Amino acid sequence: MAPNGFLHAASVVALADTTCGYGTRLNLPEGAQGFTTIELKSNHLGTAREGIVTCEARPVHTGRTTQVWDAEVRGPGGRLMALFRCTQAVLYPR
Repeated sequence: MAPNGFLHAASVVALADTTCGYGTRLNLPEGAQGFTTIELKSNHLGTAREGIVTCEARPVHTGRTTQVWDAEVRGPGGRLMALFRCTQAVLYPR
């Protein structure tokens, strides 16, 4: 929780980025070694003080060198809390 008693925005970003990261990992192209987030954006539409927070990620683009993911973070009762988009750079061995 943030000092104001609401869920900290950084927690929401971490959840969304982690969820997109798992999706990226599962969709790495043949020969890729890993990935790293190179850009992210979040729009916070609400917050929570209690209850369960969930996140669902969807691929927008799964290319050989980059992937783009969208995620929705939802709070208690399924209320939309945040929209998130990130770009992942696909890494290959040198």
